[in-house]
Amino acid sequence: MSDKMTTTQKPLNDGVQISLSGDIDFSCSAVLRGELTEILDGKIDRLVIDLAEVSYMDSSGVAVLVEALRKQHGHGGKLVLCQLQQRVRDIFEISRLHTLFAITEDAEQAAKV
Repeated sequence: MSDKMTTTQKPLNDGVQISLSGDIDFSCSAVLRGELTEILDGKIDRLVIDLAEVSYMDSSGVAVLVEALRKQHGHGGKLVLCQLQQRVRDIFEISRLHTLFAITEDAEQAAKV
């Protein structure tokens, strides 16, 4: 895909919010995995991943998020996805991953899950 992924982080009272933009595909999934691993190695209570600016995600991107979810749950933390565009939401619904992930409409709701 053509839009390069970028990330921004901001601290939350109980963790970190990371906002992603661009396409999340094989070409950037290793970078995303590294960034999420670095965050999660801090054993934070909550990780909110804002996908408002992500219009495309392939299976490698989904796999990175599943790995992050497992790692976060492994130490009792929460991982919440928010603001999924319909195309990305469809991927989670078709694969039934929406039943594993906490998904909210916005970051404010994600802070309450």
